[in-house]
Formats: sequence, C-alpha cells, structure tokens
Amino acid sequence: MQTPQPHHAPAQRRRILIADDDRDAVVTLAALLVDEGHEVREVYRGDAVLYYLREFRPDVLIVDINMPGMSGYDVARQVHDACGADRPALIALTGCYRGSADRILGRILGFDHYLTKPYDPGELLRLVRSPDRTAA
Repeated sequence: MQTPQPHHAPAQRRRILIADDDRDAVVTLAALLVDEGHEVREVYRGDAVLYYLREFRPDVLIVDINMPGMSGYDVARQVHDACGADRPALIALTGCYRGSADRILGRILGFDHYLTKPYDPGELLRLVRSPDRTAA
C-alpha cells in the first residue's frame, strides 16, 4: 500500500503546533497543513503549549489569542522567555482581536505574523513555508 503524497510537497517539512480552543478550526487547519506534508500537533488550551514546546519542538507555532488557561499573548511571551533566539516562528490567528492596537501588541509580545479569522489559507501556507521570524 502506497503512502499518499502531499498535493504540494513543501520545500521543507515543518513541525507545526496549533493552539486554539475552537476544535473545528484546529481540525480544519491541521488537515490543510498535513495535506501539505507537515507534521502537526494540536492543543486546545494556552497553558498546554509549553509542554508541547518541549516535547514536540515545533518550527512554527500557530496560536489563537483568546484561549482558556493562558492567552495567546501570554503564550508568545513565555515562548520567548523559554526559548530565546531558538524559538519557533510565532503566528497569531485570531477572530477576536482585529484592530491595529491588537496587532501592535502582538508584535511587541513576540508574534512574527498576525492573521485574523477568516484567514486566507494561501497566505497562512506561505508563512508556514517561509516562517520569517521578524520579531526579535
């Protein structure tokens, strides 16, 4: 039996951790990323991210802002504290915090990219393929 190949083989397979309390959104996004050939883990609470950060060691972390246990903003801050320069690329993906002040706060707290729901899957895939860590 042959293993199905991704529709678009990524230039580099990424390890991606998705953190969002909306299970339907996570399952949909995970399916998109797995279809692209990436390895994906899912968590549904902000406070679970740090465990998976150590265990899974993702290249990219996609985080909702408004989650139980710990907000995405707090997750970003703790990822920076725990990993320093060796941290994964951080992408915010939120449906609640859409204003320019929210984007600025996200950038200050360490997100490299800030997308709002509904998001463009093509844009998200582009960011995952080239996870430019622009925030210091």
